[in-house]
Amino acid sequence: MIEHFGTLSDGTPVHRCTLERAGVRVRVLSYGGVVQSVETPDREGRRANVVLGFAGLEDYLEHSGPYLGALVGRYANRIAGGRFPLDGLTYALEQNNAPNSLHGGAYGFDKRVWDMTPVEHGVLLSRVAPHGEEGFPGRLEISARYTLDASGALRIAYEAVTDAPTVVNLTNHSYFNLAGSGPAGGHELRLDASRYTPVDAGLIPTGELADVTGTRFDFREPRGIGSGYDHNFVLDKGVTAEPVEVAELYDPASGRVLTVSTTEPGLQLYTAEYLSDPFAPGDGVALETQHFPDSPNRPEFPTTVLRPGQVFRSASVYAFSAR
Repeated sequence: MIEHFGTLSDGTPVHRCTLERAGVRVRVLSYGGVVQSVETPDREGRRANVVLGFAGLEDYLEHSGPYLGALVGRYANRIAGGRFPLDGLTYALEQNNAPNSLHGGAYGFDKRVWDMTPVEHGVLLSRVAPHGEEGFPGRLEISARYTLDASGALRIAYEAVTDAPTVVNLTNHSYFNLAGSGPAGGHELRLDASRYTPVDAGLIPTGELADVTGTRFDFREPRGIGSGYDHNFVLDKGVTAEPVEVAELYDPASGRVLTVSTTEPGLQLYTAEYLSDPFAPGDGVALETQHFPDSPNRPEFPTTVLRPGQVFRSASVYAFSAR
């Protein structure tokens, strides 16, 4: 079901699509590709929304900083100094996370209105990012397909093509709270990552792929998350053609379980210490499937370069259950 959700100040309409299957209900907005809500049952069969979101469009426009549920790009995460080299040229981006560029700039994909088309068991969002948008080269044609499978798992599959060499890194920025409300630091996390990328004071990777053994970054066995994370984990499985399960998030109180599968080589764990009113710090946990931060400046990292004739493809699956 697609319905009118609101109107921007320039008259652009925003729509909302509701998907429902196998007891899971998901609402997606054409504004920013936002996953507004995901309702799923606990161990007693009681359904609650397990992602942070707002009721109305005005709240998303007023509180854009947290990227609640948004599709972020053209480059998810940070690019150091807001600059990167490509084929002998250096491209300057807006330093909206000074001195760095974050999530595609101040007016990235999360603040654009996407075309919304219904598809079987889901919805297709699409748009064209013109050459030079937020400083990135190349005219980029992008689509994001949100679908629910027979078990109620949400799959987000991205595709993009370009007419000039560029960089692409897309993710969904949902904050999960499997309890439905309150602090999420007591959730338990398993993450199939033996290494992570240490960062400097500006949260830019140093280039090291550090062993998690004996550190607070070791989630290879399930344990409580706590707080203080905004770090990229190097997934053991690397880049894959199809999504592979890499993480499990569990709320002992409700029994709800989230499993994350992805084609991506990295996952950013963010414990949301900077959330503000109407939410509180730590009210959600972001599990952002991605390529590594600052990859355009780190040729030793998996490449994020997309060239004409190539097709960018990425997919992640968020499956919900209870025990």
